[in-house]
Amino acid sequence: MILVIDVGNTNIVFGIYRGENLLSEWRLSTDPNKTADEYGISFLGLLEDKSITPADIEGVIISSVVPDVMYPLEHMLRKYFGKKAIIVRHGIKTGINVKYDNPKLLGADRIVNAVAAHAQYKRSLIIIDFGTATTYCAVTASGDHLGGTICPGIRITAEALSERAAMLPRIELEKPSRAIGKNTAASIQSGLVNGYVGQVELIVEKTKAEMMAMGEEEPLVVATGGLSKLIARETSCIDVVDSILSLEGLRLLYLKNR
Repeated sequence: MILVIDVGNTNIVFGIYRGENLLSEWRLSTDPNKTADEYGISFLGLLEDKSITPADIEGVIISSVVPDVMYPLEHMLRKYFGKKAIIVRHGIKTGINVKYDNPKLLGADRIVNAVAAHAQYKRSLIIIDFGTATTYCAVTASGDHLGGTICPGIRITAEALSERAAMLPRIELEKPSRAIGKNTAASIQSGLVNGYVGQVELIVEKTKAEMMAMGEEEPLVVATGGLSKLIARETSCIDVVDSILSLEGLRLLYLKNR
């Protein structure tokens, strides 16, 4: 079994693979103030619930966009699992050719998603990850990561609205029943969801046009991340929703670098 860990700004998502099969996945809050022991208790408890012990784990790989979490996590893995993790960073084997101006600055999360989607679809791709930030990655059929777009995530937008506008409340992010809201909460839902869908459609349209002008086929649009299903239900520009894209990318990277 291998343990794959994806550290995002809001959540740490981790899973256990046996071969190509994802046996289980879990989600913890990302907290740089937690100690190695606190993370150890959380990991061991969740694994024990599935009758998985540290001795069952043959290797570990981590992707992280939160540097402050790495020390306690790596220390936890050495102390409780006896493992030194493979870290996704510039220089590891990916099979992806990064065309960023400075490849070292491309986020590990974007590398992981590109590796998984390229391996699965082997065609031109636009990969959208709806996380704390929403990222768009353009990947060619030959595996060139061209770059992309980074936007504030929809939750950040919602939080900023309630924090900066005294009369506007926090609301649940869900599909609005209509564009014309009949109360404040419905009006905010309409603005957030419909506004975000409009953003997605325009960025996808422009990215497709630029990629096809380079000679690429029309890209397949793959979405992942916590709110991918909500947005995908509201637009036809997303072709596939894959909730475990990052975990699958980590599995593939582990096999390339073990």
